[in-house]
Amino acid sequence: MTDDTLRQALTYASRGWLVFPCQPDQKIPATRHGYRDATTDQERITAWFGRAPAWNLAIATGIPGPDVLDVDQHGKAGNGFAAFKRLRQAGLLDNASAYVRTPSGGLHVYFAGSRQHNGHLADQHVDFRSAGGYILAPPSKVDGRPYQLIKTLDGQGTLDWAAVTGLLQPPRQPHGSKSRQATDGDVGRLARWVARQTEGNRNDALFWAANRALEADPAADLSLLADAARQTGLAEPAITRTLDSARKTRQARPLSPDRDPEALT
Repeated sequence: MTDDTLRQALTYASRGWLVFPCQPDQKIPATRHGYRDATTDQERITAWFGRAPAWNLAIATGIPGPDVLDVDQHGKAGNGFAAFKRLRQAGLLDNASAYVRTPSGGLHVYFAGSRQHNGHLADQHVDFRSAGGYILAPPSKVDGRPYQLIKTLDGQGTLDWAAVTGLLQPPRQPHGSKSRQATDGDVGRLARWVARQTEGNRNDALFWAANRALEADPAADLSLLADAARQTGLAEPAITRTLDSARKTRQARPLSPDRDPEALT
């Protein structure tokens, strides 16, 4: 695998993606500082992968590398393909640039890199790798099984992880009379609820509220929700991205189930 791995490592580096080696057949970094040692330097990459024939190839995620949605396959414990289907239906995966099958039978979905935080939705069996993370990439192997490119796509944008969590794991709804106020589709009441949210819940709350408003009226004016989100300190790009994602969710058409990466070929 030496020549293939070195060639692919140099190809990734030519895109500006930072790469580094991992232990043979494992996800454990082979360098002292892990992803912090990742580089695009051709001489260093050649020294790593030219000398050690079995190193796995890892990419540091987040700018300048890719962001990656990891759809896990845990066998009898469950998998992330139901969540993957919902995300596709909602249009949240439209910016994907590639699908890679993982050794377990799961899926890596590649996007343009960002500075978002890594994420983990255990009950949905999906993870998000961005700034401060890394993934193994083809032609790496784990337990003798390879990472395999399924297809490349035209997408060049990022994945909105806040919108993903808002769809798959919406914030807890308010109780009692507050619940009735925040679920009846009245944008003003929804906006007042959004304005009470604190850091860590703001994106998810905005996404949830926007969906409730659009369910009641697909042409609803969401400007009051945007104003409320600004009051919480949420940044303008995040507000725009989250509301756009909510609109996509409401406009999405049903797709047939995708339970296996083979359906994507």
